[in-house]
Amino acid sequence: MKPAQKRATVYFDPQIHKALRLKAAETDSSVSEIVNDAVRVALAEDAEDLAAIEARRNEPDLDFEEVVRDMKRRGRL
Repeated sequence: MKPAQKRATVYFDPQIHKALRLKAAETDSSVSEIVNDAVRVALAEDAEDLAAIEARRNEPDLDFEEVVRDMKRRGRL
């Protein structure tokens, strides 16, 4: 059973709204379905980023200036 959907008012740039309506018509979808899918993808990417940050939480911090000095010493810059 599909959970109840929540209604929200979203204001789009007119060109984006036009593109969404055209895409909806071409894909036999609704604007809501397209927006939901896009938000779902964005949230999944955020979750991946947060997981990567958590996995690297215990790595030592690098000092930018020291990294640049080291690269110069090794002839990389």
